Amino acid sequence: MFENLGFGEILLIIIVVVVFFGPKRIPDIAQSIGKGIREFKRAMKDVQDEVSTAINEKPKEPQKDQKKLEQPAPSLKLAPEEKEKAELKS
Repeated sequence: MFENLGFGEILLIIIVVVVFFGPKRIPDIAQSIGKGIREFKRAMKDVQDEVSTAINEKPKEPQKDQKKLEQPAPSLKLAPEEKEKAELKS
């Protein structure tokens, strides 16, 4: 990762970080970066586990005990006047 960086460049980066953040804040920053990386890795592992369990699960077969509706839904009963109005409209 740091193949192109020599000792001088790394030393310059360290000096800039110390000047910019101060020596007291560097451990806190490193700790928060470490926590973030651990949380990211944990989240990636959880996603990978979910995907692998979803791939390995057998598809569920539909239940054969479900009852079918044998009777159609009741139709609306219209009064004779309303039937005539409905016939005139169509």
